[in-house]
Amino acid sequence: MATLLAIGTAKGLFLATSADDRRSWEVTGPHFPMTGVYAVAVDTRRSTPRLLAGMTNSHFGPSVATSDDLGVSWDEPDQAPVAFPSDTGATLGRVWQLTPAGPDEPDLVWAGTEPSALFRSTDGGRSFELIRSLWDHPHRQQWDAGFGGQAVHTVLPHPRDPARLLVAMSTGGVYRSQDAGVSWAPANTGIRAYFLPDEWPEFGQCVHKVARDADDPDRLYAQNHHGVYRSDDDGTTWTSIADGLPSDFGFPMVAHQGRAGVVWTFPLVADGERFPADHRCRVFRSVDAGAKWEPLSVGLPEGPFYPAVLRDAMCADDATPGGVYFGTRSGEVYASRDEGDSWSQVAAHLPDVLCVRAAVI
Repeated sequence: MATLLAIGTAKGLFLATSADDRRSWEVTGPHFPMTGVYAVAVDTRRSTPRLLAGMTNSHFGPSVATSDDLGVSWDEPDQAPVAFPSDTGATLGRVWQLTPAGPDEPDLVWAGTEPSALFRSTDGGRSFELIRSLWDHPHRQQWDAGFGGQAVHTVLPHPRDPARLLVAMSTGGVYRSQDAGVSWAPANTGIRAYFLPDEWPEFGQCVHKVARDADDPDRLYAQNHHGVYRSDDDGTTWTSIADGLPSDFGFPMVAHQGRAGVVWTFPLVADGERFPADHRCRVFRSVDAGAKWEPLSVGLPEGPFYPAVLRDAMCADDATPGGVYFGTRSGEVYASRDEGDSWSQVAAHLPDVLCVRAAVI
């Protein structure tokens, strides 16, 4: 079996393939040169994997393209597949997230966008419709833009209950539906918003990323704008798991796809600088759901190291043992085939890495 690593950058999509258990990589691209690829998905629910890329071109605007032959050819409709209805008065800025649903719904794909909205596709990502219930939520007028814009950047279907769906946005917080998107409620109890007069609001938190545990899907992990949290009740309440990290600020949060309680993050120093903590290139891993953290740096560059890792520029694959991947804003991509114990470089000198996704194909 081969492993595919899709790398979205500020100037196109690169595809890295390893046929030897992730020991060496062949990198091709760029696909869609001079186009920012902010979201990418590898949909393995069908016999032939489908790649989905959410792109933003400075001239043609945002779109979503699909490929059923691992990037040899792409289907990009003349009409952008994600678009706001005219009566909303909104214009799509970009697609920030593409998330295939569970195996029981092989054609369902979710898209999170800027401005903050959720779209649904029932044809595998070729066309999308706006989820009106979230767009019409009474809180929406009070959602603000974070430093990177106002966007739904996390979409987490529940793997055991199709009616349950969680989204997160900057800035607005975590919202949850338990009726397949008919209604939505904020799910932020315990997440601090230090920048607001009320530091413990119902909503308005600047959540950077949320990940779902592989073994216990009601367990969630969140990297906040200052704060690292875990929920054991599908977002109803959150508790801090930042102790043991050099900083509680960062962007990515990645959960192992096969082992319970295993999670990775990449801490940065205070948001005034956004450099790696201690100016060192280190991934931090917990194997006990955030009770303890350990730094991982074997094979990574020695300090000083300054590039950051963005919220979707770190991921895990579905292999055994699990692979972990991250890309930097200086265009380097690193892979671990042993859950973070050691690392090797996949690519260098790429454009700014915006997102990565990996899967066994």
